[in-house]
Formats: sequence, C-alpha cells, structure tokens
Amino acid sequence: MKDLYNPKYVETLFDKMSSSYERMNYISSFGFSERWRRQSVNSIDIKKNSVVLDLMTGMGECWKPILKALGQNGELIGLDFSSGMLKMAKKRKEKYPKHKINLLQENVFENSISSGSVDYIVSGFGLKTFSEKQLNDFALEVNRLLKSKGSFSFIEVSIPQNKILKFFYLSYLKYCIPLFGFLFLGNPETYKMLGVYTSLFNNSKKAKEIFEMNGFKVEYLNYFYGCATGIKGQKL
Repeated sequence: MKDLYNPKYVETLFDKMSSSYERMNYISSFGFSERWRRQSVNSIDIKKNSVVLDLMTGMGECWKPILKALGQNGELIGLDFSSGMLKMAKKRKEKYPKHKINLLQENVFENSISSGSVDYIVSGFGLKTFSEKQLNDFALEVNRLLKSKGSFSFIEVSIPQNKILKFFYLSYLKYCIPLFGFLFLGNPETYKMLGVYTSLFNNSKKAKEIFEMNGFKVEYLNYFYGCATGIKGQKL
C-alpha cells in the first residue's frame, strides 16, 4: 500500500489492464462511463480550432466529443505514461485521419508541453490515482499549461452519498470488479485496485478545494447520484 500512488506502480498497473480496461470501465460504471465522459467534456464548451490537452488519456475514450467540438483544424494532445494504454490509443487515432492528434508517452508531472500553450484540459477517471500532495502538484501543472482564461474539466468514479446506493456500490467494487478482473486477466488483484483507489478518493470535493486554493474558479459536478463526480473551472 505504501507504493499505491507511486507513478511507476500506477503505470505498471494500467499497462496490465490496458487490454481490457475499456470494457471494465464500462462495466464498473454500469455502462455510464461513455456518457459521463461526454458530459464532462461538453461542460466546458470547447471552441473550434483550439488546442485541447487530454491528460491521462488512456485509450482515448474522451476523444469523440472533443474532436466533434474542435473540428478538423483544432489540435488534440493525448498524454499518458502507460505504453499499454497508448498502444490502444494509437489504434483509436487511426479512426480520425482528418484530425490533428498528437500522442505523448510522458508523466503528467514531467511533460514536454510548453507553458501557457493549451486552451482546454480534460481528464477522465485519472484523479483517483493521485495522493493529496499529487493533486496539489496536478493543480500547479494545470495552471502552468493553460492559457489565460483557459478551462478544464475532470471526472472520476466516486462513492455515492446515499447510504443504500453506497452499500451496494462498495460491495460491487469489492467483490464483483475483482471477479471480472479474474475473468478478463486471470488476476483479481489487478482490478481490485480500482476499488481501492475509488474508496480512498471518495469524491472530487478535495480536488475542488485544492484547485480553489491554487487560484482557479472551480465548480463541483455531480453525476448520477454521486456515482461519478468531477470539477470544472477556469484559470483566472
């Protein structure tokens, strides 16, 4: 557990899950993950011909609504440190030959993107792998990357506040998700970690506080009774 938030540990974990992660994300969110991503992206009203950075892009699951908003003259940058995930993202990129998509295999905290060079930053289901300190570092990096008045939107699977829904959801994460991990990978421990991260993350309220402390205008977002939460905001 001491290595839970170690970037190398997280990278290895997602490399192992890359072949089946999209299906598992869909299952673990009861089929809502695609809709939640779309709602999160659309919440910041991306303008055509702008530059969008998708941090922890994974397999590029957020790309469809981003590219629809950007048009063919905009630019999408997808960043992730997992080679397994980016291998799948490269395959997805082939579906969008008319769009400008640049993929970077880099750590969020050690990336080569120029300061103040992007209009929008999005991220789907990556916040839970950050400790509180890393969330603060993440806010600083988002501030560095965004242009003045640039916007961001992040979403994460969360623990609902309703007691009945919370009980069933936690049971689902604790018992069902590891079972699916065994069926897909022959290793229940790998996907069990998704439940561990989600339980520790709880919701996006702490992320909201941290981004506000770092000078952002922030709004808390709630999806489907708290089964997912997020934040969106603007660099002042």
